Amino acid sequence: MICHKTKFVRESLPSLGANRPILPLIFSLSLNLLSHAPLNGAIPASQPRDYPPARRDTQVDDYHGQKIADPYRWLEQSDTPETRAWIDAENRLTFDYLAQIPQRKAIQGRLTALWNYERYGIPFKEGGRYFFTRNNGLQNQSVLFATKSLNDEPQILLDPNQLSPDGTVSLTGMAVSDDGNWLAYSLSEAGSDWQTWRVREVRTGKDTSDVLNWVKFSGASWSKDNLGFFYSRYDEPKTGQQLQAVNEYQKLYYHRLGTAQAEDALVYQRLDQKQWGFSGEVSDDGRYLIITVNRGTDTRNAVFYREIGKPGAPVVELLKDFDADYTFIGNDGTTFWFRTDLAAPRGRIIAISLDHPERASWREIVVQSDDTLQQVHLVNHQFIALCLRDAHSVVKIFGTDGHWMRDVELPGIGTAAGFCGRPQDQETFFSYTSFNTPATIYRLDMADAKSSVFRQPKVDFNPQDYETRQVFFPSKDGTRIPMFITHKKGLIPKDKPTYLYAYGGFNISLTPAFSVANLVWMEMGGIYALPILRGGGEYGEAWHQAGMKSKKQNVFDDFIAAAEWLIASHYTRPDRLAIGGGSNGGLLVGACMTQRPSLYGAALPAVGVMDMLRFHKFTIGWAWVSEYGSSDQPDEFKTLLAYSPLHNIRPGTAYPATLVTTADHDDRVVPAHSFKFAAALQAAQQGPKPALIRIETRAGHGAGKPTSKLIEEAADKWAFLLKELNMEASIPGAKGR
Repeated sequence: MICHKTKFVRESLPSLGANRPILPLIFSLSLNLLSHAPLNGAIPASQPRDYPPARRDTQVDDYHGQKIADPYRWLEQSDTPETRAWIDAENRLTFDYLAQIPQRKAIQGRLTALWNYERYGIPFKEGGRYFFTRNNGLQNQSVLFATKSLNDEPQILLDPNQLSPDGTVSLTGMAVSDDGNWLAYSLSEAGSDWQTWRVREVRTGKDTSDVLNWVKFSGASWSKDNLGFFYSRYDEPKTGQQLQAVNEYQKLYYHRLGTAQAEDALVYQRLDQKQWGFSGEVSDDGRYLIITVNRGTDTRNAVFYREIGKPGAPVVELLKDFDADYTFIGNDGTTFWFRTDLAAPRGRIIAISLDHPERASWREIVVQSDDTLQQVHLVNHQFIALCLRDAHSVVKIFGTDGHWMRDVELPGIGTAAGFCGRPQDQETFFSYTSFNTPATIYRLDMADAKSSVFRQPKVDFNPQDYETRQVFFPSKDGTRIPMFITHKKGLIPKDKPTYLYAYGGFNISLTPAFSVANLVWMEMGGIYALPILRGGGEYGEAWHQAGMKSKKQNVFDDFIAAAEWLIASHYTRPDRLAIGGGSNGGLLVGACMTQRPSLYGAALPAVGVMDMLRFHKFTIGWAWVSEYGSSDQPDEFKTLLAYSPLHNIRPGTAYPATLVTTADHDDRVVPAHSFKFAAALQAAQQGPKPALIRIETRAGHGAGKPTSKLIEEAADKWAFLLKELNMEASIPGAKGR
């Protein structure tokens, strides 16, 4: 059973402690800018003298006849003595700056106090046992528990906190055999995407000798005989290139318990398709291996299958055109059900018979509606459909013949997740969260669709003290954009410090979720604003496509329009407005602060994709070409150059106060993006506003980051904004400024 059917190499979404899922600098100048920035290593007069010196090379690349300077190319080599010295100097400058903010210690104390609450993951059941994670509050990593009854005292099955003194080894994946006796689990060190898989006997809690290396972007799926599982891996990279080498030619394997990885059976590979990735899933009846084939982060995929019980059975290419998204839901014999956006950008459910797989024989089971159908699970021989309505969750239950049965009642306007299980299960579990509701776990009885609380967190705040409203505003081209605005009740929203956070890409949806960090921001008197930008998945594939490749500027226009609306509506003013985002959201912040630098008082770009001309040359960056385009293509090069944050920094410009954040083990968006952007920004900055970079050690793109590091990073960000936005904040244990 795969509870979370996620796409291959899907961008993760790091955030300031929000309960969200986790999957995207050399200063290059085009020739028409060369007259404004010397390439001989001279420091522009506007550069503050206390920034660490960054050597400027004469590297110039030719893109389709246009020369682009890349003077900080050397920062792409993160382990050279010169780069390490630059990193150390930048961190000294940044942490010294942050340490001088008097309220920083009190902010960290408040974050720590609020973060110290018991929280649970969503339970699932295998072989008569329930499995779930729990964090007692300040544990760096959540602990995996198992129990035979929900009323029994659960037993610790795996505690990642015992695996490293600093809490940087995290549990990144798990799969339990059908009989409940074996746990296959993956660990990641220091936030890397690389996973090491092991096997633990559930009864004894002891590991077997099984160890699988060089696994990335893969889950595990057990065969029904409980003797082994399917997984995907890459070839071992060259020594020293583990965090930067391009990841290609993924292969699907079967691992049999008790054998060495070298003996694993190769199930499927495509030497003619270096960018294909494979995800193997065993159908619930055990008859079929479903092979989902993805090309990077492109939402369009293929689906193949193989009959497991027939030795030598071929892999059948059931859906091979890569013309839409097809997500396998389950099957009834030779009838396969899929969630797809084929001819339905907001999603529908179809049935395909293996006996008559031609398109003319496909049957529509659940039609497209006004809501966006994001996920479907088959439980109690019914479809549980997770939908979005204006970026908040709606859950519907359908019969397998497609008739609507009932909706699942949710506590309010928020986000629901979970609902996994098997066709024969009569119960399932889900979580619900909103801006003022910590993730609460519910048990759903499928007989009557009644839910009951399984675990409810207790955080030291009053949810009734906060309010959320959803507004709609026009973007530059008139498109109607929604935005959530949350703050303390009684706050007069006039010229208040405001944190505008967004993502806008990769078909990823931003929905209401609780965040301790955001709660502290609002306690300090700040407003939190979350606009729903094009490029995301909130309104289906058409909404996604309206913000990708040649239309990427729409995303930036939406974000800029959100800022302008907040200012025009007197919620805030430019000097009190901060913008933030991570990964693809870091690109968003970088693009918007270079396009409209005077519109914001501060910017917090996190692990951002900043060099749009070279992103595809590192690790899994090639997988984002379907989203962004590639500088290898002349037309796409022009589009990328027009908004690439690194290439649009103008010397002598007054940029907002900026705190760039990245991590030395980020092998998703390699830290060179942030290094080069920060060096260029420091060289170009005009005026007194700081341009700083915070480089976390033993951390990656965001997933698996220890609680202690999450708290420290949030404290640094809020302290930075408190100072730069000139906030009159009231923090328990601190004096207002």
